[in-house]
Amino acid sequence: MTREIRAWLSDMDGVLVHEGIAVPGAAEFVRALRDAERPFLVLTNNSIFTPRDLRARLATSGIDLPEGAIWTSALATARFLVDQMPTGSAYVIGEAGLTTALYEAGYTLTAAEPDFVVLGETRTYSFEAITKAIRLIQGGARFICTNPDVTGPSIEGDLPATGAVAAMVQAATGRQPYFVGKPNPIMMRTALNRLGAHSETTAMVGDRMDTDVVAGIEAGLRTYLVLTGSTRREEVERFPFRPSEIVESVADLVERV
Repeated sequence: MTREIRAWLSDMDGVLVHEGIAVPGAAEFVRALRDAERPFLVLTNNSIFTPRDLRARLATSGIDLPEGAIWTSALATARFLVDQMPTGSAYVIGEAGLTTALYEAGYTLTAAEPDFVVLGETRTYSFEAITKAIRLIQGGARFICTNPDVTGPSIEGDLPATGAVAAMVQAATGRQPYFVGKPNPIMMRTALNRLGAHSETTAMVGDRMDTDVVAGIEAGLRTYLVLTGSTRREEVERFPFRPSEIVESVADLVERV
């Protein structure tokens, strides 16, 4: 028997937008969630932008989403660090999405004996900053990363992402990082806590088997794989797990809200 879904989590890139353009049906899906007053969050491993930035970018593509309905790996990382060590300190490599999240969580951003080195997404990785991070980790700082993605999409092709730079830092320090973002189910659990939702009655919509779907499964959610992003239908069989259901796009889920 299919359980009733009362709350929804959805990935952003490949599900709602694709290279900055709204996926057909995405605006209607979000509107249906809002009209039905369903608790929902849009999740992204991208830590570059603040929720306010992302809301504006989505609005440009025609998707009307409240700022508070966006949950980034940067916000999840800040939540995780506060739970680990309230009012701690961190040396950060990343953009405004990450630094703002940590600052607003009460963290001190410093290069002087920080408790953590936090690595996030950026388009301007600095050799000097990476060298500093390596030396701080060698000196005892704990190594945290917002997400494990090794590449990110662009119109010209793949870009190196957090996981790729983390691999370099790990090789230099011998210290394995802790990744907070998907597929770590902690990303899902912090989102559920933010919504006040229960895993038994929450669904996860994603376009990637190796992040969205597996994270949803491990968090106990019903999972929907959409085929508008990274995964093709024939690729699903390569994985030792399956989504609850495969649909062409979020347009097929509007009536289920």
